[in-house]
Amino acid sequence: MTILCVRFQLPPMYEAALPRLLGLLEEFTPVVEALPPDGALADLRGAERYFGRDAVELASVIRVRALALYGVDCVIGAGPGPMLARMALRDARPGLTRAVPEGEEREFLAGKPVAALPGVGTATARTLCEYGLDTLGRVAAAPLSTLQRLVGARTGRELREKANGVDRGRVVPNGVSRSLAADRPFDRDELDPDRHRRALLSAAEELGARLRAVDKVCRTLTLTVRYADRSATTRSRTLKESTAHSAALTRTAYDLYEALGLQRARVRTIALRAEGLTSAEQASHQLTFDPVDEKVRRIEEVADRARAKFGPRAVMPGSLAA
Repeated sequence: MTILCVRFQLPPMYEAALPRLLGLLEEFTPVVEALPPDGALADLRGAERYFGRDAVELASVIRVRALALYGVDCVIGAGPGPMLARMALRDARPGLTRAVPEGEEREFLAGKPVAALPGVGTATARTLCEYGLDTLGRVAAAPLSTLQRLVGARTGRELREKANGVDRGRVVPNGVSRSLAADRPFDRDELDPDRHRRALLSAAEELGARLRAVDKVCRTLTLTVRYADRSATTRSRTLKESTAHSAALTRTAYDLYEALGLQRARVRTIALRAEGLTSAEQASHQLTFDPVDEKVRRIEEVADRARAKFGPRAVMPGSLAA
């Protein structure tokens, strides 16, 4: 177990605290990959030898230091590779590290549904389940030729390797994520377009605030609508200029939604993803003489300061709408 996947228990929209927590991990190893908004991968192969402790013991030290120095708890998964560490994290609980010992990868994976494997989408999982390959144990035992006929040569080979616990991934130092996402699930399948739009407004304002908190702007906005039958529709749009402006993100989100032409759709979840992130300092901004736009931007600055001081609920979603 040489790889840790750590998720810090940060309040929403607090990515600005992540660099300091990454610094804590870098006290143990320089091989740290950020997973914004609240996580990281850390390769502890060198640290285990240097400190004379295994990854689980080092994870306990990391947890104590995060609590003592920053008041932040965390959940941690450990495994021989990044994929297994990520999957172990899903079973972890605060205060405990879920570890997958080397040599027990197949046993850990065997009973999990095939959809739990990273990279297996809805369509692939459905195809495999139709042929009785509904768990990773069954996928691991299936002939390679069968998997390749079902999902393709390359995908079938990679799927079989992963189901058998072969993890070829690696931790990429300083590999900061190029996207941020905000999901809005409904308590029940939602038919009301007005509630769909309110969810879009809330998600767009969250993304804007999170982008501004880390001094980033996005170039592309992607909308995913998931329906009651578990199918989904995804649409993307490149913005006229990179932005972290909530009003601009909201307008684009509304345009994407309207273009879908949904009529009486039973929606389960609406998700927005800001992609193509770059530094706000390097982004250009078209000057405008629109007093309303400038007023909204000034209100955003005040709202961001209020969130930083009083927490993410200091400004309610929708309060910045123009």
